[in-house]
Amino acid sequence: MAVYFTSDTHFGDPRILRLDRRPFADLATHDAALIANWNRVVGADDSVWHLGDFALGPPRERVHAILAGLHGVKHLIVGNNDGPDTLDAPGWASIAHYAEIAVEGRGLVLCHYAFRTWNGIGRGVLNLHGHSHGQLRTAPKQYDVGVDAQGFVPVDLAAILISRRSRSAAKAEPSV
Repeated sequence: MAVYFTSDTHFGDPRILRLDRRPFADLATHDAALIANWNRVVGADDSVWHLGDFALGPPRERVHAILAGLHGVKHLIVGNNDGPDTLDAPGWASIAHYAEIAVEGRGLVLCHYAFRTWNGIGRGVLNLHGHSHGQLRTAPKQYDVGVDAQGFVPVDLAAILISRRSRSAAKAEPSV
């Protein structure tokens, strides 16, 4: 059983294509692509921590259908755009505003929002967050797991850690 992280899917949100310049022709294509990406990576027994802003705008039945159609055991860390239709959807294994978990022996603090400091920061605990849509400057031990920052797909801890190293290596390489 693998553990994945994602955030800011904004299913059904008519603003998201314009605000974040997501590369999809329309909202239906956006939602279908995110669902397909999720189900391509996540298995039925895997866990997914969605760090907020799951859906905004579609009718209650559509929110429930989207959640039901996504693979895995799904946990929600509430975001600022998660309304009653998302919070009441059957299929969440847990719903909270904040969580502290361990994956592969690594402590993680999960919240929709990025922190300046958090419990265990001095002991190597990482802060995984969303909300910023890939727009915050990176900070040590802090990772944006939102779809805008992670290729529109849920990611595991190894991919999260590699993504930072890959960006650092790219910055260190001289331009030709």
